[in-house]
Amino acid sequence: MTEALADVIIPRIGSPLLRREAQIATEIMVRYLNKPASPELAERAGQAVDRLLATVHRLNERSTTDEPAAAEAEALCLVLTGRWAEAAAGVEPYVGTTALLKAFVAALLLDRLDGPLTMRLLEAGQSPAMAVRSGRAIGKYGWWPSWLLKVVTSRALAGTLDEETISALDRCAYAELSPAQARVAQRLLNGDQALIAASAQRLETYGEAGAATRLREGDLSAVALAARLIPL
Repeated sequence: MTEALADVIIPRIGSPLLRREAQIATEIMVRYLNKPASPELAERAGQAVDRLLATVHRLNERSTTDEPAAAEAEALCLVLTGRWAEAAAGVEPYVGTTALLKAFVAALLLDRLDGPLTMRLLEAGQSPAMAVRSGRAIGKYGWWPSWLLKVVTSRALAGTLDEETISALDRCAYAELSPAQARVAQRLLNGDQALIAASAQRLETYGEAGAATRLREGDLSAVALAARLIPL
């Protein structure tokens, strides 16, 4: 998190000398965070942050306005001391919400996370927990055919992506549907009532009364079977 936020904040520091001091402090702090058992790095990191803080205080004391003279560098000091939320709130007017969201998503370092989709969900107002869960689900199933990815992305953006839906879509992916069958599955997933009724009747004809009932009741688990019954 420290490195991700620093990457957003440091380029916004106007003074080249102050920016360089901020880079040095960040590099040393990141090295320490990667090796927290090192007494030498702990001391050097503390000293580097103290120097940066002292520089920021001097600049603020010399400022002739009510605004901080080095607001971005001041926010970076908060980052380097682990006060990430406070730093983000302070620097948001300068860097924008989107840049901060990208930094937080990048800092998660989660395997198979669809970062761009997670960002879209966050910007659409979804909670971080739901956005990350959906982003991980879609990242995990990135091998799905494009039509299925469109369905799952649409449901994620609508806030209706849950484990039951993911499981049903996974069945469709493994069903190896033909293009025509895939189109039928997509319409069933989108709630095409006329097609659901016709598909349920076809399921009953083939002796799949239970699947037909589930399909009529909106159980997505029956979609793959219904689509497979469409002639190739």
